Amino acid sequence: MDALTFLSTQSSPIRLAVIDDDGFPIVCSLWFILNEDHILCASHASAKIIRVLKKNPNCAFEVSINEMPYKGVRGKAIASLEKDSDGLVLGQLLERYVGNSQPSLTKWLLSRSQDEYAIRLEIKTMSTWDFSARMQGK
Repeated sequence: MDALTFLSTQSSPIRLAVIDDDGFPIVCSLWFILNEDHILCASHASAKIIRVLKKNPNCAFEVSINEMPYKGVRGKAIASLEKDSDGLVLGQLLERYVGNSQPSLTKWLLSRSQDEYAIRLEIKTMSTWDFSARMQGK
């Protein structure tokens, strides 16, 4: 299984793991898109994930299928944050995950884009797993 192909076609959220101030890991699920060889997410300035990443950009991630047969991609990355006041990344995420199905949610999220951050994950390592061959009969 090719990791970048999987990431470009999979629509389940990414699980982003970071280290909190108390030294313990926390996990945050985010919408994502693959942009060449980087992963892009977005979050509001007030979100805990933004505060934590500002202090320590090292993170781990996983994107997987939650139904049998299980498969996915996990890895390590370094996050960089950039203001997304125009909602460019957020707009792409909304198009991918919501489409036209939730117009009021889309409008509300975009109305807050002034305080939105794009999270760019520079992938350092990545591995895949695919249990399809083992789980053919489910």
